[in-house]
Amino acid sequence: MKNKKNLDLIVDCACDTHGHGQRRDKRSGDRQAVEKSKTTVGVIAREVLDYTAGRDAQLDEVLVSADCLGSAAHAVMLSRMPVQPPLFNATELKTVLDALADIGACAARGRFAIRLADQDVHLAVERDLTRRIGELGRRIHTGRSRNDQAALDLRLYARERLLKITRFAADFMSALLVFARKQRDVPMVGRSHLQPAMPSSVALWATAYVEDMAENLESLRHVYDLNNRCPLGAAAGYGVPLPIDRNLTSRLLGFDAPVHNVLFAVHARGKNEARILDVLAQVMVTLSRLAQDMILFSMPEFDYFHFPRELGTGSSIMPQKNNPDVLELLRARAARLLGHAAGTSELLRALPAGYNRDVQETKQPLLEGLQTTENSLRIMTTLIGGLGVNRETCRAAFTPSVFAADHALMLVRQGVPFRDAYRRVKQHPESIVAGDPRENIAAKNHLGAPGGLDFNRYRRQIVAARRWVASTERRLWSLAQQLLPHA
Repeated sequence: MKNKKNLDLIVDCACDTHGHGQRRDKRSGDRQAVEKSKTTVGVIAREVLDYTAGRDAQLDEVLVSADCLGSAAHAVMLSRMPVQPPLFNATELKTVLDALADIGACAARGRFAIRLADQDVHLAVERDLTRRIGELGRRIHTGRSRNDQAALDLRLYARERLLKITRFAADFMSALLVFARKQRDVPMVGRSHLQPAMPSSVALWATAYVEDMAENLESLRHVYDLNNRCPLGAAAGYGVPLPIDRNLTSRLLGFDAPVHNVLFAVHARGKNEARILDVLAQVMVTLSRLAQDMILFSMPEFDYFHFPRELGTGSSIMPQKNNPDVLELLRARAARLLGHAAGTSELLRALPAGYNRDVQETKQPLLEGLQTTENSLRIMTTLIGGLGVNRETCRAAFTPSVFAADHALMLVRQGVPFRDAYRRVKQHPESIVAGDPRENIAAKNHLGAPGGLDFNRYRRQIVAARRWVASTERRLWSLAQQLLPHA
């Protein structure tokens, strides 16, 4: 009776058809409206639903296609599962696949809504599927959980975007390589600590960033391969007592293999996102350093580079201004993405085994990181295409001190030990003879030096990246068309 008395302190009324209810606090006599929502997984207080769903209803709009594709592969696998009666016969399977294709097509036209009561894309698709085909739609969730569904959708989406980012990275490299070839004979003062250092060239500066991005391509390919493993069939992380075929589902979706351990398939949620963000952050670091150089070298005090006015922005009060806002925002967004990468790893650091809702918070950083990186590569490719070089200014920046190290090495060639030559030049800077900058960079013709750049090497890397993206996209498109030909 004591327990009953405590329970009676708050009485919840049943939900009406609009998902609302009331409660009475018997101690105070106050009456409060408690808004509730009926969802596929139960009745939830609206305040709790708002908090737990977060921004998923908006974020998940980009995942509808992936969810439909994953559901199609799952349905095919269920139809072949050796149970009697079969979950889907041939006619029923076609009905399911056609309905999923229609949902995907509606989403592509902006006509598919994810409601707050749905909580996420998975329940939204299941709700609409059930509305369209009834009982068949209620069978689709057999043998899976939203845990493995969410992991699957994000891997499918990330796979598609990583391919695009790789292609845009190759386009960026190509634009920078074209720029470098065009300016290959233009000398430019090389700097360390921002101070004049040694003779260099515009081409050496530009191709340094080409090679930097080439390393990022290797990382993108590696993280693509790690992402391209199928978590579906792990369910809540402990498997299911059904004869499911995880290898079949994986093949249907074009993955290299399933994630073997079903618990790790759930644990990898968040880790996979963090790993991708780490690579994207490195792409953004490359772009950000280049952006900083372009801001610096286009200042009037340097005047090495210039942009068409339409690639800058003006001032509301100073008519003469043409500001490098794109480059400044890129620096800021690189910092933001680095924060996402670090924050996502930190979120995982102390999570216990099994699924934890914390990992929901890794979705927004991943989606934002993919979009930011893609946009940044595209805009930097445009800026590189419009970048001009003030050749005379570059040449005029060479003072005798820039040739100091070269002068010491000239003494070495005459038989003077390097440290003696170094000290002699340091003590008598007036002895330095300024050479011809173009002759100087041409004389440095060993591997990777200003006069020894292998432009074809970079071109081969670009071609290889583009071919890999094109062939992979064709294969995945073909597999998707076999599952959902009308989506």
